[in-house]
Amino acid sequence: MSVALFPGSFDPFHNGHLEVVERASRLFDEVVVAALRNPQKGEPLFTIGERTEMLEESLAHLSSVRIVGVATLVVNVAHDVGASTIVRGLRAVSDFENELQMAQMNRQLSGVETIFIPTSAPYSFIASRLLREVARFGGDVSAFVPKPVALHFEAKFQDPATRSGGRGTDPATRSGGRGTEEDR
Repeated sequence: MSVALFPGSFDPFHNGHLEVVERASRLFDEVVVAALRNPQKGEPLFTIGERTEMLEESLAHLSSVRIVGVATLVVNVAHDVGASTIVRGLRAVSDFENELQMAQMNRQLSGVETIFIPTSAPYSFIASRLLREVARFGGDVSAFVPKPVALHFEAKFQDPATRSGGRGTDPATRSGGRGTEEDR
């Protein structure tokens, strides 16, 4: 049985990720999607539990996909789930340099191979970082994420007070960070 691991922070899981999982599920008998904590990315918007729940809801239509939430090296996860291959999505050439370096390190550490699946053009600009930023400022990200993820965004940001950096809440941000004359 061929098992692949698709690791990521998935904060949040978006349509580009969904496409990669769907395509990988046609190539492997089982795809394990692992929501990881990436300390290089700072404080996450969603907890590992929330991300795992969104993954389960978004990928329920794929019977050969399993979800795990972990906080360890990717190669350890690959070993634990019996994956011989790591799957990574590429949006643009700019992703390749970093992904290649990680693939080479993972192979040296464990012998696990990495394959790259390029996203289709309609998803090539979607990045979790951008979605978090748009949502924090009150923008609608529902066109870029699976429906279950959109519902989690709505719940998270239903109260305008939970949005950080929204205009109109802090006098210093109403005028591009300078405040208005009456605020000074």
